Amino acid sequence: MAIVDVKVPQLSESITEATMLNWKKKAGDAVAVDEILIEIETDKVVLEVPAPSAGVLTEILQGDGATVTAEQVIAKIDSEAVAGAAAPAAAAPAAAAAAPAAAPAAAAAASNNSKAGVAMPAAAKILADNNLSAANVAGSGKDGRVTKGDALSAIKGGAAIPTGVPTTALPQVAAPAVSLGDRPEQRVPMTRLRARIAERLLQSQATNAILTTFNEVNMAPVMDMRKKFQDSFVKEHGVKLGFMSFFVKAAVHALKKFPAVNASIDGNDIVYHGYFDIGIAVSSPRGLVVPILRNADQMSFADIEKKIAEFGQKAKDGKLGIEDMTGGTFSISNGGTFGSMMSTPIINPPQSAILGVHATKDRAVVENGQIVIRPMNYLAMSYDHRIIDGREAVLSLVAMKDALEDPSRLLFDL
Repeated sequence: MAIVDVKVPQLSESITEATMLNWKKKAGDAVAVDEILIEIETDKVVLEVPAPSAGVLTEILQGDGATVTAEQVIAKIDSEAVAGAAAPAAAAPAAAAAAPAAAPAAAAAASNNSKAGVAMPAAAKILADNNLSAANVAGSGKDGRVTKGDALSAIKGGAAIPTGVPTTALPQVAAPAVSLGDRPEQRVPMTRLRARIAERLLQSQATNAILTTFNEVNMAPVMDMRKKFQDSFVKEHGVKLGFMSFFVKAAVHALKKFPAVNASIDGNDIVYHGYFDIGIAVSSPRGLVVPILRNADQMSFADIEKKIAEFGQKAKDGKLGIEDMTGGTFSISNGGTFGSMMSTPIINPPQSAILGVHATKDRAVVENGQIVIRPMNYLAMSYDHRIIDGREAVLSLVAMKDALEDPSRLLFDL
């Protein structure tokens, strides 16, 4: 017998612990090298834990929902064993002890039903939106896959167990659903990521002197430019020319003119950053995340669009790494994606400002004494008034407006 430890991966310096999500294997199952055994959620990202060796998962030391630390041993693999050849050394903490003679049969049954607990794409999205686990929903699809209908039935009937909640802890936490006649309720614990988001938002409100300034932008010049070059851009770079690259370029343009907006406070010092790392707020199934475009001033429009597309896919798949979201000197939040007309975004500490972008709509405006229809976007910039004066805030937003209404300014840094 050659036992190999499965350990929690190294966490970042600012993260001390993580939460186990759902084991994808059971004690007694065969595993392949680098096969993903479980996902672990920190307050920033979700990390995958691969099998360090092929063999049989003989023991699970930490069950779903457990709190663990970096390098902690969470399971053991016998690299010389064959699944079904012998009973596993120990069962998972949350599982009931099984008779040794039944282990080979259980392993074989698990092998025959390997797709159980796997959700189809539409079902996976529904379950993620409702913080539920596919592993606890009975699947009626091929090989036990969870279908969209199964997911909807589980939510309606309250039959599924919330993701990340240890089965043994359910009685203490609360039932997944409580019947109050025609007024049902469901109580689930916050995920570690959601709790961290809440903590940082409260921290921002409590420690920053936040004000918000607004301006309106005629997006016609940007829309015309996109329409003119879209086909050539896609053919040359393999990605669409979106609006966000224009907003990033306009923001960097303004930050160069007004360095305080790109600065941060450290104790009694103001730190002026000589680089431009722009955070892009991205919605993911587990909550809002802000990956960073590093050295955005050195990126082309194509570089920005490709990186944003990469971040969006990573967020959707839960693949964003800690290095993707560490740092940042300024952020952009695009509520317009969801149809927002106006908002006052909250600063992402330790940054000192954030730009809120909203939906572009045809509106009546006055130009040269005439009422005309233009595609208008309302921009909002929240800033920390401790280091950014109203003049700098207003003028930096005006600089962004000017760059968007005349994109050629970006070419000549005007």
